[in-house]
Amino acid sequence: MAATDRVSVVIPAFNAEAYLAEAVASVLEQTVPAAEIIVVDDGSTDGTAEIARSFAAVTYVRQANAGVAAALNHGSRIASGDLLAFLSADDVWRPDKLALQQQALHSAPNRLVFGHMQHFLSPELTPAEASGLVCPPQPMPAFSAGTMLARLDTFRAIGPLDEGFAVGEFLDWYGRARDRGVEVIMLDAVVSGRRVHLGNQSTKALRQKSYAPVLKAMLDRRRSGQTS
Repeated sequence: MAATDRVSVVIPAFNAEAYLAEAVASVLEQTVPAAEIIVVDDGSTDGTAEIARSFAAVTYVRQANAGVAAALNHGSRIASGDLLAFLSADDVWRPDKLALQQQALHSAPNRLVFGHMQHFLSPELTPAEASGLVCPPQPMPAFSAGTMLARLDTFRAIGPLDEGFAVGEFLDWYGRARDRGVEVIMLDAVVSGRRVHLGNQSTKALRQKSYAPVLKAMLDRRRSGQTS
């Protein structure tokens, strides 16, 4: 991997005015700066657009509401960097995320590099609100979109995320990458913070049930010998 490799960061955002500024700031604070930050507004009706446009370093694009997978695909299509990273609009990165992961890509540029995630309670929560939320205290390894760094051509070789899944779209993509034999490495370091707030907990039961189609697709693909 060349020292001049450029990192494109894609942030999907839907009604994300409460947290988007913090997400973008965590990218701007990286010890190894990103070359471009693309915020894909997934049909927001709040102040998401104004916040995104307030950052000179952000490329803002808007699409009709189509879900996270469509927003990530849109961003990855227009990305111009050599490396690709994703960040949820309500999460934040640790300042050395890109530096650590670029170093891990140096000796094996076609691998996928992940890191650990630390959950944290969003500061605006009252004690009563926080008491009902699940916030694991220890960092955990996370094979998730927000903890990954990969070459853009590696991502494109695997193909876009399946926009037919309401949730679990990255799990499906990761499964396809593993089926294709892509090397995966998990760093010991915490690279990302996942915000725990009322919005991402309200549909927990629905999300758990909705992973079934993704898991079925992965099993069917492997049984049939398909790798894409």
